[in-house]
Amino acid sequence: MRAEAAKRVELVFSLFDANGNGVIDSGDFDLMTGRVLEVAVASDARAKEAIRTAFRRWWTTLATELDVNGDGVITIEEFRPFVLDPERFGPTVTEFAEALSVLGDPDGDGLIERPLFVSLMTAIGFEEANIHALFDAFGPDAADRITVGTWAAGIEDYYAPDLAGIPGDRLVGAPAV
Repeated sequence: MRAEAAKRVELVFSLFDANGNGVIDSGDFDLMTGRVLEVAVASDARAKEAIRTAFRRWWTTLATELDVNGDGVITIEEFRPFVLDPERFGPTVTEFAEALSVLGDPDGDGLIERPLFVSLMTAIGFEEANIHALFDAFGPDAADRITVGTWAAGIEDYYAPDLAGIPGDRLVGAPAV
């Protein structure tokens, strides 16, 4: 795994640990889902249900794949070596990427405006300066929008262990490449 990917793993763990108790459990995903839905007020019921389902699948996949001792929580030690495994998590990442990016496009025009992007990413737990750096790295148009496809692809890239120099590296404060 590349050093950049290792930094992304550490950040993802801290975000998934939404209540900050040092482990990941199902309640963390409920908390994160609630935060995201709170800012997605303009999204339709189908988009909201898709993100609920995606967050539930994240937890189910993590619990099934990583909770080796069956205690209902995932420690950083259980999480770190496996979370960026495309064989285990590829479909889960794809479902999440599609659901989150569509949630960011409530008017269905295929474009995501910066304010909603920032709100959704902040609700997940990312730092605002890093969110803006990511949005800028996606190459917004003159009206300060990115495409749904760009964001979905960026999310999938974020979880790829062999990628470096990607826009998502801005979320861990990596210097622009």
